[in-house]
Parts: sequence; structure tokens; C-alpha cells
Amino acid sequence: MSYVGPDFEPPQPPRSRRPLTVALAALVAAALLGWLVYQTVGGSGGSAAAGGASTSPAVSPSASAGRSAPSTGSPDPAPARSSPRDDAKPTPAATGPAGSGPLAGKVVVIDPGHNPGNFRHTTEINRTVDIGTSRKECDTTGTATNDGYPEAEFTLDVSHRLRTLLEQQGATVKLTHDRDEPPWGPCVDERARIGNAAHADAAVSIHADGSAAGNRGFHVILPGPVHAGGADTRPIVGPSRDLGERIAGNFVHATGSAPSNYLGGGTGLVTREDLGGLNLSTVPKVFIECGNMRDSKDAALLTSGAWRQKAAEGISEGIVSFLRG
Repeated sequence: MSYVGPDFEPPQPPRSRRPLTVALAALVAAALLGWLVYQTVGGSGGSAAAGGASTSPAVSPSASAGRSAPSTGSPDPAPARSSPRDDAKPTPAATGPAGSGPLAGKVVVIDPGHNPGNFRHTTEINRTVDIGTSRKECDTTGTATNDGYPEAEFTLDVSHRLRTLLEQQGATVKLTHDRDEPPWGPCVDERARIGNAAHADAAVSIHADGSAAGNRGFHVILPGPVHAGGADTRPIVGPSRDLGERIAGNFVHATGSAPSNYLGGGTGLVTREDLGGLNLSTVPKVFIECGNMRDSKDAALLTSGAWRQKAAEGISEGIVSFLRG
């Protein structure tokens, strides 16, 4: 997602940050080494080779600005492209009876960032909603790669893959929206309420960033301690950090991607207190920015169906680790 609109303003420096666990640090170090090898030889694990974006794409007028983090504008909305170049489909779930498996009884809410239909409903998504500490726009259209692959399509694809993986282990999985249901939104406050009403054991919001070229890598956004208006994150700060650390470590291991080189100080973790989706949550919840859609090398990964499967696996393994303790 780009830092514009609801849940998209520039992150503020965290008030405090404790070191990651030893296990996470080891995974990050190993991934960084692997990433350097990837940079040298031109690809790893089939990610870049799987039909990613060109390193010299034709840039649309809305994409040519190439926002930096933080940025001051959002891309002009454009009709969603239905599939990237490499559209490897999620493997259909091969599950037993509902509720069977090691995650039986666990509820996970997956929040695909934005909605492919948002660009048709700009009036609706531009209205403001209460996020506890202030008011922000209901939602935005999200960002896109320079050759037009929308963030909203990316997040929905990864969410479908993630749902399949979690259901295979017996979890009950709910999405905050799915394709045309609803046709836009839901607003950021409603996304939080969906997780709360489901009494989710874990909630994860899937995104991709829209920063400047050269800014690469993923980061996981954690809720900061907020107690104002209708927001009180104090009970979920600890478990959300645990969830986020486990997702970050497993994401590195599954994808080989390095933590963000422009946010989080190399930890892959960023704490924020200005996001309605986190501020209004009463269940453990994090956001993950899987990569930067405006960097050609990251875009080559994000547009690869094989890499999106790895991303879903990394997020799933982090959630499973959190739920099983």
C-alpha cells in the first residue's frame, strides 16, 4: 500500500523497539546472505524467472511519479488487470472434514488490502470514518506496479492462497472481502470489526507497498500502544508483536526476501499508532507489506505466481507457529 489515505500516512519513528528473537535474527541473517547471492546470480528459487515485470516497463502516467516513502500523492485509479504475467493459481484445498487438523477450533481473519472495485467507488471510499484516535478516509484504491498490476489483485491472490493453506490444517478462515463481495471496501473500521466479531485468534492484513524505486523488501507493521477515543490496543500489543515476529521470520525463510531496506532498521518490523485497522482491533493483528510494487526487482517477484505461493506459505507458517505456541 502507498502511504496515502486511510492507514497509508507516513509511519512515525517507533517510540521503542526491542530486538527480535534470536531465532528470527538468525533467519534474517541467513536470508540476507541468500538475497545477496540472488542479486549476484540474477534470481533464486525461480522467483524472478517466473515471468516477473520487465526492468524497463512502460510506465503509465499515474505510475511515472514513482513515489518515495513517505509520499504525498496517490496513483490515479485504473481498472484492475485481472492477472499478472505469471498467474500460477493457488492449489485447491485438499482438506478433511471441517474443523479437523492441528488448527481445529482456531479462527483466522485475512484482510486483503483494498478492493479491486474501489476505483469505481471513489465517493464511497473517500468519506471519512472514525479510527479511534482521529478520522481517515474509508479506504483507497491502493498502489500498482509500473506496468499496471494492482495491489488489490495481488492482495486478493495471496489471501486466497493463504486461506487454502490454513484450511488444510483445520483452521476456520474468514476474509474481510472477496472479489465483488462487497463491490468496494469495506472501510478500515469495518475491517477491524470483522476480526473482532469473529473472535479471531489471529488477523493479518495483506498489502504491498508503493515506495520509490530502489526501496526493496518486506516489513510487518505492528500496533503501538494506543488508548484514545474508541481505540485501546494495550491488550493486543504483546501478542501482536509475537505474531508479527513469527510471520517475519517465516517469510524470510519461505521467500528468501530480505527485510525492508527503507523502514524498520533492517528488522522487518515497524510499529505504528495511526492505522485504523490496528487501532480498532481487539484481537492480535498485524499488517504485512510483502514488497515494493514500484521497484522493478520487487515487482518481478510480486507478479510471479510461484513467488506469491511462497509468500502465502511464509505468512501461513508464521500464523501456525503463533497459534500453536
